[in-house]
Amino acid sequence: MSVTLTVRIPRELKERMSRLGVNWSEEIRRFLEKRVAQLEALQALEDIERRALGRRVKVDSTRLIREDRWGH
Repeated sequence: MSVTLTVRIPRELKERMSRLGVNWSEEIRRFLEKRVAQLEALQALEDIERRALGRRVKVDSTRLIREDRWGH
């Protein structure tokens, strides 16, 4: 199933586009798919970072490892 998306552009731009013989529907569809995927990935990274901040502890792990290895 698909839907129609309408975009208003300046007449001059439409005329320039028409002269190029490009399938603009396909171009725009590919751009939108790529951009949505980029934004989804960015959002996922931000979600991961936000959750990671909540899990951070205030312990010096190198000190803990040294104590475990050397008994200090």
